[in-house]
Amino acid sequence: MSQAESFDPNGFTLSSAAVEHFKNSLSSEETDVGIRFSVEEASGCSGYNYAMDFVENHADEDFVFNCEDLKVYIDPLSFTYLRGTKVDFVSEGVNEEVKFLNP
Repeated sequence: MSQAESFDPNGFTLSSAAVEHFKNSLSSEETDVGIRFSVEEASGCSGYNYAMDFVENHADEDFVFNCEDLKVYIDPLSFTYLRGTKVDFVSEGVNEEVKFLNP
């Protein structure tokens, strides 16, 4: 399936590699609820930064996505920036990186 066919402009997705990475990371934490993705204003004039945190509970207004049994929470303001994004986890040699693939 091509990216154009699978692209959901109103959604938020994680690749299977990202789900596996976050599930493994989550199992070492004291919480098992899920992970929160957010967008925060960067200091200075460098725009915005992505933030990821493990969460034990969430706000009622959060958007909740179930990605292969991994709960993902995004607050409404951050979702305006993350709408349509796919998160991937890439290993290249000894380097590992979470990548945000924006439309």
